[in-house]
Amino acid sequence: MRIAVVGAGRVATALAVGWLSAGHEISVARHGEATERRHRDFLPQTSLSAADTACAQAEVVVLGVPDDMIAQVCEEVAPHVPTGASMFHLSGATGLDALAAAREAGINILSIHPLQTFPTVEAALATVPGSPMAVTALDEESYGLGERLSRDAGGEPFRLSDEAKPLYHAAAVFASNYLIAVMAEAETLFAAAGLQEPLSSFMPLARASFDNAERFGPANALTGPVVRGDGVTVRRNLEALATHAPAAVAAYVSLARVVLGIAWDSGRIDADSRADIEEVLFQWNG
Repeated sequence: MRIAVVGAGRVATALAVGWLSAGHEISVARHGEATERRHRDFLPQTSLSAADTACAQAEVVVLGVPDDMIAQVCEEVAPHVPTGASMFHLSGATGLDALAAAREAGINILSIHPLQTFPTVEAALATVPGSPMAVTALDEESYGLGERLSRDAGGEPFRLSDEAKPLYHAAAVFASNYLIAVMAEAETLFAAAGLQEPLSSFMPLARASFDNAERFGPANALTGPVVRGDGVTVRRNLEALATHAPAAVAAYVSLARVVLGIAWDSGRIDADSRADIEEVLFQWNG
């Protein structure tokens, strides 16, 4: 299959490497210095040309550009894509409406989003194989194409409705970005408590927590003062934060309320203990 990649970002580059290995013909469209550099470093055996040239011969066009550029780039390249070809973007949050110009031009539209984090191209090359990939489309043929290309890149496709994409992406933010934010806060607090190598000291705890969540489910993996109904310890935590890291108080209270809700819904805390924790949290954050 002839695949044109417009905007070789981290994800698009890694996917293109997989498709090339699967026997597809890849052409890369010039789209800034980063695209040319990634072509040189990771896809030197493929062609590099202007977008209109790359798209004119393509059966599939991939838009590997930032979310806020998808609609604009789609409008720019759609006139050069053959009618009946397919075009997709790689955003987990953006809907298929961003490809409206392509659909109006008789091009089939879809999206593929790897449910994975890719800080670098090298990391993407290592983690794309085996990654779940959300495929969103408007018809069975396009779903089939997305599933095939996901598998050819080494991924494991699943179907996601266009309407569910914003919620799906919000969930992905919790599963990745916010976990990193929490670990960054933990690193700062451990350092303030006097640990010389905070990251290496708490990573065994973090890894064990992740393993327990996978093994037992998040609700059953919960430990700590909130799920124990230990309001005294929660208060002491908050007093320490107020003294040494006041900016962390709001995050602690918000997350404690999330934990309390999970503990209550899963039957792991009784009404009296829940009331004790709620009283402490109310005193600190209203």
